[in-house]
Amino acid sequence: MWIADGWKEYEVLDTSRGEKLERWGEYLLVRPDPQVIWDTKREHPGWRKMNGHYHRSSKGGGEWEFFHLPEQWEISYGELTFHLKPFSFKHTGLFPEQAVNWDWFGDLIRRAGRPIRVLNLFAYTGGATLAAAAAGASVTHVDASKGMVNWAKENAAASHLSDRPIRWLVDDCMKFVEREIRRGNHYDAIIMDPPSYGRGPKGEIWKIEESIHPFIRLCTQLLSDDPLFFLVNSYTTGLAPAVLTYMISLEMRNYHGHVESQEIGLPVTESHLVLPCGASGRWQSDGI
Repeated sequence: MWIADGWKEYEVLDTSRGEKLERWGEYLLVRPDPQVIWDTKREHPGWRKMNGHYHRSSKGGGEWEFFHLPEQWEISYGELTFHLKPFSFKHTGLFPEQAVNWDWFGDLIRRAGRPIRVLNLFAYTGGATLAAAAAGASVTHVDASKGMVNWAKENAAASHLSDRPIRWLVDDCMKFVEREIRRGNHYDAIIMDPPSYGRGPKGEIWKIEESIHPFIRLCTQLLSDDPLFFLVNSYTTGLAPAVLTYMISLEMRNYHGHVESQEIGLPVTESHLVLPCGASGRWQSDGI
């Protein structure tokens, strides 16, 4: 498992009964987590001192309950700074477990010894975009939500990266990739963080189990002759790391590199164990 254990301003304090207790800077949140199927004693005092609690409804969805929590605050990871705010379906605008991937590809970009063009698809609030830009890459950031792209721009400004070569695009990722292929554009690295389920601008259905492999195949047409890395993230519990390895290996077999996939996770302070948070598949060039 790849563990995001480099955080100083974020931690999972405890987990129990379908929920996790987290510290985001100076604030404590309790949020549901489908992986937490165990029932343990809630001895950590944070369970009684939370600033926000997302209550999931038995009918789907849910709502936040707040206790002295500001509308927005910041946390940092190294040189990166992120604006946080609780919004729909339990989210805060950041997936801290992805820091283990930021460290991985940031190191590759810094060691590449050449300009690197990165395409970040389903780019959300820009964690991967900022990590790649901070490492020296030029980045094309694509997300279908205008609100998420604006939020990512705010994070770039907070991280003093507004002057970096980042293209911010509000677009459907599939349509954008198809247009880029027609334009003849190429990238040295691709990052994708696709949803488990979604709808396109014309009502197209995205189901990750059906759509992810054709999309990976399509994206490989955008790779340069000497790609650096290809990263695929999945939060779908049924998509095992070995499945990511298989798909990426099939589509990257004409390039000189290797694939490795693992669960990614976050350390839990109270239990000294690791909370699984999805999986990542990584292809990287053998030339680095």
